[in-house]
Amino acid sequence: MDPATSMVIDGQQAFGMIGTVMWTMLRTGALLMAMPLIGTRAVPLRLRVLVAGALAMALAPMLPKPPEFAGLDAATVLGVARELAVGVTMGFCLRLVFEAGAYAGELISHGMGLSFAQMNDPLRGTSSGVVAQWFYIAFGLLFFTSDGHLAVITMLVRSYQALPIGAAWVDAAAGLATPVELFSAVLRGGLGLALPLMVAMLATNLTFGVLAKAAPSLHPVQLGLPVAVLTGLLLLSVLAGEIARPVQALFDTAFDAGMAVPRR
Repeated sequence: MDPATSMVIDGQQAFGMIGTVMWTMLRTGALLMAMPLIGTRAVPLRLRVLVAGALAMALAPMLPKPPEFAGLDAATVLGVARELAVGVTMGFCLRLVFEAGAYAGELISHGMGLSFAQMNDPLRGTSSGVVAQWFYIAFGLLFFTSDGHLAVITMLVRSYQALPIGAAWVDAAAGLATPVELFSAVLRGGLGLALPLMVAMLATNLTFGVLAKAAPSLHPVQLGLPVAVLTGLLLLSVLAGEIARPVQALFDTAFDAGMAVPRR
């Protein structure tokens, strides 16, 4: 074989490898852009693209060969849209779990009287209460402590096994409806985390309300806010040691929902 022919063959193989990595990077990048923590403004866009490219290059040799590029036709456009939709849906399932923590924090902050304490939240891209941000950060620490980043890679690999690149998606509407089904479980989980503290803060506020009605000259309302804040912080310190198990259950629910997206 002459050198010119070998160079042509090597060039075709190189373009084939680049095409495989690009196809893999679609779903991987969409997942990273939509998932919490990594897909937020706190992580630079270039770093997210580099992580997506590194994962795509690592996973591409283990995945089935993608379809040959036949030009920019309707099938190619639909294939790209499908890969992006699958990745975004799986990432959104994980984001819903973190929003459950923020939801629990907002409920607790109302009972503590700290709902006015709003500040910029770079992880969510909006303004939220300090208690909600504490829950969001706690969820993030528990996510990496429980090897959630490795579970994300496992979920991504299994999604390619269940729905390879270029394969027909049997029921796309049912797969995209998975986050809607997960939403109710997330609301129950967030309310379950906040319910003990909400009941305790309600009892505290009712106590000071009764004292204000019985002995208004003592001005118990002025003591209500400091006592509610101190009681809430004390209960949050107790909750911090018991939060791991329910949060892990929410993570398992989200990963199960994310793995169910490409199977439908």
